[in-house]
Amino acid sequence: MKNPPFSKYLTIIVLAILCNHIVFSQEKKKPNILFIAIDDLKPILGCYGNTLIKTPNIDRLAKMGTVFKSNYCQQAVCGPTRASVMTGKRPDYTKVWDLKTKMRDINPDILSLPQYLISQGYSTQGIGKIYDSRCVDKKMDAPSWSVPYYNYFKTEERYYAKETGMPILGAYQLPETKELALKYTKEGQDKGLTDKELDDYVSKLVKPSVECADVPDNAYNDGANASRALEILENLKSDTKPFFFAVGFSKPHLPFVAPKKYWDLYKREDMPLAAFQEKSKNSVDVAYHNSGEIRGYTDIPPLVSFTDQKDFGLTLPIDKQKELIHGYYAAVSYTDAQVGKLLDKLDALGLTKNTIIVLWGDHGWHLGDHNLWCKHTNFEQATRTPMLIAAPGLSPSVTNAPTEFVDIFPTLCDLAGVKIPEVLDGKSLKPLMNKSAKSVKDYSISQYPRSGTKSETERQGYASSKVMGYSLRDKRYRYTIWMTNDFRSTQAFNADLIVGTELYDYEKDPNETNNVVDEKEYKAVAKDLKAKMIAYFATQVK
Repeated sequence: MKNPPFSKYLTIIVLAILCNHIVFSQEKKKPNILFIAIDDLKPILGCYGNTLIKTPNIDRLAKMGTVFKSNYCQQAVCGPTRASVMTGKRPDYTKVWDLKTKMRDINPDILSLPQYLISQGYSTQGIGKIYDSRCVDKKMDAPSWSVPYYNYFKTEERYYAKETGMPILGAYQLPETKELALKYTKEGQDKGLTDKELDDYVSKLVKPSVECADVPDNAYNDGANASRALEILENLKSDTKPFFFAVGFSKPHLPFVAPKKYWDLYKREDMPLAAFQEKSKNSVDVAYHNSGEIRGYTDIPPLVSFTDQKDFGLTLPIDKQKELIHGYYAAVSYTDAQVGKLLDKLDALGLTKNTIIVLWGDHGWHLGDHNLWCKHTNFEQATRTPMLIAAPGLSPSVTNAPTEFVDIFPTLCDLAGVKIPEVLDGKSLKPLMNKSAKSVKDYSISQYPRSGTKSETERQGYASSKVMGYSLRDKRYRYTIWMTNDFRSTQAFNADLIVGTELYDYEKDPNETNNVVDEKEYKAVAKDLKAKMIAYFATQVK
C-alpha cells in the first residue's frame, strides 16, 4: 500500500491548526472582567453631578458604560455589604452582619461570583480589599481564586517608592508620625507586649485622622497595589482563559491619607459643610450612632473635650470638619488616579474592547450630615453608593432606576454570556444597560443592626439592643422599620416587634430633616410602603 502524498499530510496539519485556532478564538470571545472595588466611596463624583470633586478617570469610565445613579448597598459597613456583592445574597442569608463573622463558617457551600466564573472557564485573581479580611479565611476566600490571592492592604516592598519605603502602621509617611510610632513601638517592646498588644498600644497613641505628605502615589498602599496590578494585567493578556481580575482600593477609608498633589487640587475654604447637622424632626433614636469609628483616631478626642456635644453623633469644630472633608476629597482623587492607571493599561494592552469593567464603592459615608461621621446607618448618605458598569457592545447611558449590590453577580453573568445561577437574590441589570427596560425592580433594600453586645455598643454607641432596621428605598421615598428581639427577614413578620418607623420624602426633603411617617398627608404612602416591606419579608422566610 502506498503512503499518502505529502500534500495530504499538509492539508491535515493545516486543518488541525485552523480547528485549534477556532476553538481558541471562541474561548477568547468570552469577555474579561475588571472588577474594581473602592472602600467608603460615596457618590460624590463628577459623573454623579458633583462639580467640585476631581475624578477625571472614573468620569472617563462613566462615558464608556452605564452610571447607576440610584444604587444602594445591602448594609452600610464593609464586611456584610462585600459578602453580599460577592455572593449575590442578602445579609440575612449570608448571616454576615458584623466584622467578625466568617462567611463560610455559617454557609460553607455558599457560591461566590469568582468561584462560579471558575466553573465557566475563567481565571480569577484578586489584589487589595475585595472581601473584608475579617469575614473570610486567611486566603481571602480560597474557593474564589484560581490563582492564590496576591495581598490585602500591603504588597511586596519592591512596589513601594524607594525614597519612602512602606508606610508605618500601614498608613502614614510623614516623618514626625513615623518618629512617634517608632518611639511608642520601642516603649511597647520594652514592656514585653505581644505583636497584637503592640499594634493596639501604638495605635492608641499615634493615629491621626488625616495626612498630607509630599510623596509619590506608591508611597501608600493603594499606589503600590496599583503598580502590582498593572504587572498582573500584563501577564493576564497572554492567558488563554478569559480573566476576572478584582482590584480593591482602600481609600477614601479612614485615615484620609493621600499625596500632597491631591490635597492641592482643592482649597480648604471651598469644602462644603453638611447643610443639616441635626436629628430629623420626629426621628427615631435608634437610627443614629455616636460616630465611634472616627473617635478612635488620636486627634479626635482632644477636639471632643472642648466642643459642646449633642446627645447623638459627633460634634466637631468647623475647621476640623473642613479638614476631614478636604482629606476625603483628596483621597477620592488619589484613588481616581489609580483607576486611571488601570484603564490606561487596558488600553495599552488592547484589552478594553473585550473587557467588562465594573466599579463600585461598598457604601456611602456621613460627612457631618445628621451630626454623623462614618457609615453604619440606613440614611441616604450611608446607603447610596456609586456603581458603574461598561461592557463591550453597549453604549453609554445613565439610569435612575432602583438597583442594589446583589444585582452585580447576575448582571456580570448575563453580560459575560454565562448562565445566571438560580439561587441569587438580585436581578440582571443588562436590560437597563441596553435600554430594553426602564426598570427591573421597584425598590432596593438596605438594613443595619443595632447590637446589644458590649464591644459593639462601645464602638458604635448604639441606642438600643438586638434591633435590626430594614430600609426600603424606591424612586421617591425611604421607608424604614426597626424590629427588636433579634428579628430577621427570614422569620415570620410580627408587628409587635416594631420599635420605630421612618419615612422620608426625597423630592421635598433631600436632607431627611423630617420623618413624616405619622403625618396625615403621608398616611397612604406609609401604608403602601409598609405593605411592600411586609411582602418583601414574606419572600425571605425560609
